[in-house]
Amino acid sequence: MSLDAILDHVDSDLENSIARLMDLMRIESISTDPEYAEDCKATAEWLVDDLNSIGFDAELRITPGHPMIMATGGDGTTHTLFYGHYDVQPVDPLTLWGNPPFEPSLEETKNGPVIRGRGASDDKGQLMTFIEACRAFKAVKGALPLKISIFFEGEEESGSPSLIPYMMEHAEELKADVALICDTGMVEKNTPSIVTMLRGMVSQEITIKGPNKDLHSGMYGGPSINPIRVLTKALGALHADNGTVTLDGFYDAVPELPEQIINQWNNLDFDENNFLSEVGLSVPAGEKDRSILEQIWSRPTAEVNGIWGGYTGEGFKTVIPSEAHAKVSFRLVGQQDPEKIQASFKKHLESFLPADCSLEYKLHGSSMAANMAIDNPAFEIARNALSNEWDNSGVYVGCGGSIPIARHFQKIVGLESMLIGFAQDDDSIHSPNEKYDIRSFHKGIRSWVRILYALA
Repeated sequence: MSLDAILDHVDSDLENSIARLMDLMRIESISTDPEYAEDCKATAEWLVDDLNSIGFDAELRITPGHPMIMATGGDGTTHTLFYGHYDVQPVDPLTLWGNPPFEPSLEETKNGPVIRGRGASDDKGQLMTFIEACRAFKAVKGALPLKISIFFEGEEESGSPSLIPYMMEHAEELKADVALICDTGMVEKNTPSIVTMLRGMVSQEITIKGPNKDLHSGMYGGPSINPIRVLTKALGALHADNGTVTLDGFYDAVPELPEQIINQWNNLDFDENNFLSEVGLSVPAGEKDRSILEQIWSRPTAEVNGIWGGYTGEGFKTVIPSEAHAKVSFRLVGQQDPEKIQASFKKHLESFLPADCSLEYKLHGSSMAANMAIDNPAFEIARNALSNEWDNSGVYVGCGGSIPIARHFQKIVGLESMLIGFAQDDDSIHSPNEKYDIRSFHKGIRSWVRILYALA
């Protein structure tokens, strides 16, 4: 059976595909709120039933949190593992939604029709692009094109507390030739993208303590040390005038980009001025000798995410605070070691502490960056397949955020991941009025058909 016949079926069945997605979106699978635990289970059961209906052997797996889903189907020498998550973010503030978030609707916009509702893009719409591609193979050929395993979790939006223990227990079951992850977006509206670099993270909260109580600034101002002054001096010294981070050894394990990747990024239709102007800015503040795409995809950062101390209420209160606090995060790339970054940051802070101040340090989380080995032949096979579907050729890109599952696949299962998603920057994921373009959904299904056909 030809590829064209399968793609034709995708086109003719699009209305039904949209209806199935909207049915899935109606289930309120908010993982972070215990009140929605039954809804999360109902979502998992819906997916198990749907997968079984198209030839998979699917089952719900109980965890201490929300259920996992494991499914297998097809056969052949090539084996792919597809990952997605069925849980969604809370919907607050509800007043900002144009329609009820769990009553999905089709809506015409200036950029074409969209599916509006919570989970449309993150991640139910993306997840269903793959399922619908499998459904098309089953409808036309009567079988899947290769051996496929599916792994869905229901806690991605709430920190995935059950994920690592589950993966460690079932590492053998999760083994495949390559993992496919559909939880990312496209770098441009017409340019399909394979994410090959994900930044890691170190996030911590720090407290500088000085006097044993808040002091009257008229009586103690001058002789008393002010913890806010100490804190801001230390944080202000994190960056040099050229935008680089000043911590000792910070760049020791930061690689330079391969020429192949630099050329792809340079050929993108990316407007640096527009990128900043959309958020009311005009001058790049990062490393002076790096492009904006390099700064957000392949370079490490240090950012102060919150800072407080003293009196911050209405009016004015002239105090010298006894404590000053900040939340600071570092995005990591390459082989940067989170523990070394933490140690270097603590050393930096301690160098600014005067005799009467002490430091408290609380780690909120850390993870290394994930870098995919694109010399795996599956990457070029997928990139070429994407190029045949979209207006522009597929490109390898980075991602400024962190998607821990890709690193977990590497570390626990020994598996490289291709992160291929069809979300757009304006999908409003995690925000009110989330949407997914019908074009993204439709061409996303066709893209997976092409990729699976090529891999087989």
